[in-house]
Amino acid sequence: MPASRSPKRLPWLQPSDDFPPVSQAWGEGDDAPGLLAAGADLRVETLKTAYAQGIFPWFSEGQPILWWSPDPRMVLPVAEFRLHRSLRKALQAFLQTPGYEIRINHDFAAVIAACANTPREGQGGTWILPEMQAAYLALHRAGHAHSIETWMGGKLIGGLYCTAIGQAVFGESMFAHQTNASKFALCALVALCRAQGIEMIDCQQNTAHLASLGAREMPREAFCTIVNEASRQQALPWPAQLNAQSVEWKLLDSRLPHSFP
Repeated sequence: MPASRSPKRLPWLQPSDDFPPVSQAWGEGDDAPGLLAAGADLRVETLKTAYAQGIFPWFSEGQPILWWSPDPRMVLPVAEFRLHRSLRKALQAFLQTPGYEIRINHDFAAVIAACANTPREGQGGTWILPEMQAAYLALHRAGHAHSIETWMGGKLIGGLYCTAIGQAVFGESMFAHQTNASKFALCALVALCRAQGIEMIDCQQNTAHLASLGAREMPREAFCTIVNEASRQQALPWPAQLNAQSVEWKLLDSRLPHSFP
């Protein structure tokens, strides 16, 4: 019989500890590829430090704080965003509908709470636990987490939230109460990033839905090199609203001309 493999030990971090190098994250063949460490805390400075190094927290109820850095990393190059023909048609109709609004940071708390009730693809339950919501609300108040919100007739119908450290943008989660409402918010985020010269949005993990919109995998080393540099740049401005007349929103239509079946 083959020898049994010894369990791989996971570093346990105290709040003042540095993160291990991402190269030490568990790899293929380990129980949880991409898992780097456990412990520490969810303070604003801890989260900023983690994201700037290509690390993010993700854990379920009953678990300690777990820190991840997958290899490869799923990213959405904004120049490669796929505006499928059906989504383009729906987006154009939405933009022409009286009462529509794309708001930014209008109700971050409502967005993250709605996302907590929308499990990630292929998962049951939620990873956006109350302590995660509190942590990202604090990150939002510090200017490093943002919500892109789809409103219709004064009602929040969909949206997403993301983390932004300098000019590095990390997508977190999205929700929709009406068809395509979260996709409209993603279109707005792509338009905003293009207007500000942001080249990619981190998507963390590979899903079929993200791949269908143009996201692809990138080696972790290349990803971290880009993120480390971008996180040191001056933060991009986040307007309060995008509309059909705004420069950012027009950019989506004029510079993403290709439709996909």
